[in-house]
Amino acid sequence: MLYSFTGGTDGSLPAGGVVRDPAGDLYGTTTRGGTFDAGVVFKVDPTGTFNVLYSFTGGADGGAPSAGLVLDPAGNLYGTAIAGGASGQGVVFRIDTANQETVLHSFSGTGGEGPYGGLVRDPAGNLYGTTYFGGAQSEGVVYGLRPDGTFRVLHSFTGGADGADPTAGLLFYKGAIYGTTPYGGAHLAGVVFKISLK
Repeated sequence: MLYSFTGGTDGSLPAGGVVRDPAGDLYGTTTRGGTFDAGVVFKVDPTGTFNVLYSFTGGADGGAPSAGLVLDPAGNLYGTAIAGGASGQGVVFRIDTANQETVLHSFSGTGGEGPYGGLVRDPAGNLYGTTYFGGAQSEGVVYGLRPDGTFRVLHSFTGGADGADPTAGLLFYKGAIYGTTPYGGAHLAGVVFKISLK
């Protein structure tokens, strides 16, 4: 065991797993706990030394991150929080190497709500993810976020044959992203989907 959470300012409910840097340090999120009980981003080094890098307020900066993080080559961390933001429907955020948080996108309405599934990053630095709610039919979306901040909905689920309410992360492979939804599909038992980005 490297670290045991207390449920206080160090966070609680680390549901999203961890990402590892070349030095062996682990980074992750907690859904609750922290200074404002809105979750934290944390780091654990190979010896078990624990540090809170950022404590969410639950306001414009986001709150309740429930997925893991993505690490870029420069050491910046990217993630999602399911609450907070400009409309209270969650955010995509970046934590830089100085532990400063920047909101890259705030979700609302047809652009999706509730980004439970985390992010995947392609070699060009584009981020992709899903939301559980929102979109044209309120059944969730797949979205892309470019390094310049441009946000676009790649697919808005209908709740029918294409699936509904994605919650898991995505896979990027050879110009396409792959994922799952737990609902919808021909038998209303979920789907595996592919979205070509070319």
